[in-house]
Amino acid sequence: MTEVDVPQTRPPEPLSIHIVKASNLKLTKIDNGQRPSSGTSKGTKGDNVQITVKVEFGEKVLGESPKVDCVPDTPAEIDYTATLNCSFEDPLVLDEISYKPVVLTVTEVLPKEKKQKEEKTAQLGQCTVDLLPLVKGATKHHYNLVINPLPGSPLETIPPEGPKPEMEVVISVQESLLEGTQIDQGNLMTLTIESLYSPPESWTMTGSQYAYAAALPIPMSADKETPVVFANGALKPSIDKEPPNRQKKWAVPGSAQGNSIYIPESFLPPDNIDDEDGEFKSKDDREHRHTAETEKLRVTWNTERRCYLDSLATKSFQDKIAKCRYWPVEVMRLPQPAAAKGKKPGLGGGKFKDDEGSISYHGVAFVNLAPLLYPGVKRIRGAYKVHAYTDHAMHEKTKRKTGFGEEAGKIAFNILNRNSASPFPKKAGKEGGEKKEKEVKKGRASSIAQHHEHEASQTIKSDTGSEMEGQPPVNVEGQQYVDAKAYVMLEISLTRPLIPKRPPEELARRVAEYIPPRPLFPKRTDGAQRAVEDFHNQVGSVANLILDEFRDQFGDLLKVDDEPQTVEAMESRRQKLIYELNSSGKYFAFKEQLKYAVVKIVREKYLKTSAFEDRQELQTFLSELYVYLIDQMHVALGKFLALEDQAPIPKPLTDSAQLKHFAREAEVNGNYELATKYYQERIARNRNDPSHWFDYGTFCLYINDITKAEECFKECIAIDQKHLQGLLLYGVVCTLSERNEAAETFFEAATCVDPKSILAWTMLGLFYDAVNNEIGAEMAYLEANKLNQAAAVAEAKALRDDDVTKERLARGEHESEDKEVDHDQGGLAPPSVPDIKQPSPPSSDKPPTSARSGKGSVSDTRRMSASKRSDIHLRPEQSPQLQGSKIKTESSTSRPGSHYKMGSQRGTPQPAEETEEPPIREPTPVPRCSIYMQTIEWLIEVKAVPFTERALAHELLSPMGGPTSGYHINYARLKLQKKEYKEAENSLDEALQFDYQNPDAWALMGHVKYMTNDVEASRDCYERTISFTSDAAEMHSIYLRLASIYLQEEKFSNAKNTFLMACKRSPSCVSWLGVGIACYRLGELAESEDALSEANILNNTDPEVWGYLSLVCLKTGRQLEAEQAYKYALKLNLSDYDLLTEIQHVQQDVGFGNPEF
Repeated sequence: MTEVDVPQTRPPEPLSIHIVKASNLKLTKIDNGQRPSSGTSKGTKGDNVQITVKVEFGEKVLGESPKVDCVPDTPAEIDYTATLNCSFEDPLVLDEISYKPVVLTVTEVLPKEKKQKEEKTAQLGQCTVDLLPLVKGATKHHYNLVINPLPGSPLETIPPEGPKPEMEVVISVQESLLEGTQIDQGNLMTLTIESLYSPPESWTMTGSQYAYAAALPIPMSADKETPVVFANGALKPSIDKEPPNRQKKWAVPGSAQGNSIYIPESFLPPDNIDDEDGEFKSKDDREHRHTAETEKLRVTWNTERRCYLDSLATKSFQDKIAKCRYWPVEVMRLPQPAAAKGKKPGLGGGKFKDDEGSISYHGVAFVNLAPLLYPGVKRIRGAYKVHAYTDHAMHEKTKRKTGFGEEAGKIAFNILNRNSASPFPKKAGKEGGEKKEKEVKKGRASSIAQHHEHEASQTIKSDTGSEMEGQPPVNVEGQQYVDAKAYVMLEISLTRPLIPKRPPEELARRVAEYIPPRPLFPKRTDGAQRAVEDFHNQVGSVANLILDEFRDQFGDLLKVDDEPQTVEAMESRRQKLIYELNSSGKYFAFKEQLKYAVVKIVREKYLKTSAFEDRQELQTFLSELYVYLIDQMHVALGKFLALEDQAPIPKPLTDSAQLKHFAREAEVNGNYELATKYYQERIARNRNDPSHWFDYGTFCLYINDITKAEECFKECIAIDQKHLQGLLLYGVVCTLSERNEAAETFFEAATCVDPKSILAWTMLGLFYDAVNNEIGAEMAYLEANKLNQAAAVAEAKALRDDDVTKERLARGEHESEDKEVDHDQGGLAPPSVPDIKQPSPPSSDKPPTSARSGKGSVSDTRRMSASKRSDIHLRPEQSPQLQGSKIKTESSTSRPGSHYKMGSQRGTPQPAEETEEPPIREPTPVPRCSIYMQTIEWLIEVKAVPFTERALAHELLSPMGGPTSGYHINYARLKLQKKEYKEAENSLDEALQFDYQNPDAWALMGHVKYMTNDVEASRDCYERTISFTSDAAEMHSIYLRLASIYLQEEKFSNAKNTFLMACKRSPSCVSWLGVGIACYRLGELAESEDALSEANILNNTDPEVWGYLSLVCLKTGRQLEAEQAYKYALKLNLSDYDLLTEIQHVQQDVGFGNPEF
């Protein structure tokens, strides 16, 4: 091998653990080798004694400090440094440093007594040093650690409010353990196993006790996985409640004991169930979880294990999740080791209650790690169901041939042996134990001992032959997990997300790179132009002031004098005006007002800022400046004075909303040219309104003009970089053009613009579906569903608050009536509470207490539950569950007075099991429709056909969706847009089977029949639609098409009335034209002319309107107007041959109307 091929290995890095000092230590000097109990006189506390500190890492003793004198009330300056060499040849060294603590044991050295050969020692306490900061890249870290007392230590007598003993420690390395690329590309995974809840019913606290282990594989390199084992699980009863702030334990505490087995400042988070990523999140599952966590046994670990993953291991981990999202976490029961005195178990002296290696109750939880591939996600936590372990199930869910159960069992036995051999750290056999552990971790053992006969009879292990033959494997013990609905709580977190999430700032920058924003204001003009504009403004202002002065002096005279003005009179008024301006000082004020504008022109336009040295040059410049200023004065006067003479520009008769309505109407009628004209007119009126560009873009998308649609959406986003719908549709256009990277940028930008938008997240999911990114789609849909559920909860809360307010108002009225009745009863009412209300009969006998009382069982249930909660104080002996379960009978309300007396006279709260019960659970709000249906309605509105088809497919498979009436209606709308009328009709037939009185279904059926020229069927559908009590979503086109059918069938009266309904709802040129035609056919020429005039006002370029106006004028004998209307009809290219023929026949009948005659 050449020198180039020799890999460069970094030399070992010494890791220093420097113990600075210890403070607040409480020591005891021992007499006669006996430690006195607290309060005895056999020892003198506070005397000067000596201490040492032993430093251990795993099973290695790194050193022990020299003896240090400890003086009361003075910190003991230890100043001792231990070194741990970190070798980089083994890739697992950094992993070991990340999860193993350095254990510091403080030992008191007692002075020798008479006839005593050796010194006696007493262990005071321990603390653990976390080396994790060094693995994260730090070179130095400072700790102030609390020294936890060991059993029998005098530190245990320190009162809680007293100062706690502490030790100051500094850990450091000369160079960072990780290089720059390792920090950026590596990762640190933290695994936390909390508890196994609802274990098999056969597990009890009595009889033989067992250990419990959990294990899961972790990739430590690109091609090797190592099982991580949590061996110290303990079975606990339900009365042993978990504390609110549960502290995590070290996975491998080494020689740590007592409270030192806990990781300092590391606690389990109290997450909400809604924020969890696991299973068991439904309503029924929550009730099961509450029961399991409060009333059943549990196996508790509360242990944290860190795993350092280099770049290759991180990439391997990511690839394996992408290949198969489920990760196995195996749980098992192990026999407790029983070590013989003085001998190590497993080496001839120790025995087990069962044979070594005999694991039982082998289960597995399949953890969905796909959320770790969501952008920006670094942590998952949840409850995961435990299944019976079989190789068949393992291969089916995780694509692994077998699990790590046997190897994990051996590792767990090894850990339990070391922990149970002695309550204190071992001084011998460290290297042997370490060697054994490494040998166990090298690979999976070929075989392990079988269970005892009584255990083997319960478990039938699967073998490859039976699975190949199709026989399902059986695990009887593991099946008990499934029967008990067992689940394990665990958490997996990373220091860096596997898939980084682009921040909103970067997405906004990328959007601006694709589509630069349009400046809000025009660019500032240069100084010279601005100076001239200021001069114009000042000239106009002075001119207005002079005119006001002239009107004040001569205005009345000019009004009275009607004679022509002579030149002498005008000159006389001019001289008087000049005299008045000079004598009053106004002339000087006007000159001063203009002076600053003239100075600006001199400086900015002529760039003259210094004095002139040559007088001739000054005179030349002044002449030039005078000519320029006079010219600009005339320009300014012409501009300002001419405005008063111009007629004001009339406001347009139609606004933006009407133009949009006309465009949609033309679009429905298939007149795309006219629709384009209306959309472009909206843009011409206001080019800075992004909605105008957006609407025109959706129209271009509908007519499949993708290029023009893209330009429109670009303009929309350029005007408003945060236009949500514009970002979404530009992403759609990019997807249609197969520019997926740009499309992803815009879809993600939309989710950042409005993170609470269900539409944005669903569209992102649909895009990920289009590019086959299953995990990204799952993430987006999950977020959209969360928002949908939150919206349903907010809506239900608003309705509930409204109902409660109404109920309180109604209940206040009823209570006031009851007070009057009770007052009339005299001595029959209880004397202490004359206003108490007796328990009422069933609510069916009550008057309604809400305006919503007659609308179904939901509001009734809300009202009933609210009233019962308000009456809890009347029946304190009854639990809320019973109150909410059914209406009381007569026997349960027979003695209301005694109930009140028992609760009121004592004045004490009721027992905790009654008063602390949670309130009656409200039904979980259900969203009105799925996220896909909400998106489908928007997609159909904006004509994004490919995404609509994908969303409809999801709606069909959605648990909240399926082939419902709404699905079939929207499917028919999509087919109508694609002009696939047969499929649309079939879908509408399905929709009408769900809801025969749905006006939208009948309206769409009418459109289908209309477009297929089935006039009679379409008329029946339209008539049925308008006869319903509720309107369809879009009634305007229904009125227009039904009225046009009436015109074809010569039912002119019906046509007139229907067109008038359209005019009343949303007038347009087409609707008024229809009224005009119907009135003309009915012979109502005056009404016809009025209607046609209205149509002409709304659109004066419709040739059909001019044609019918010509007919009306011909009938009424107005030759000039008839010819003019006929001329405009021809000029606008009237294409209706029948109408042209009719006009020509009438012209021949009356003898005029055509200029060609």
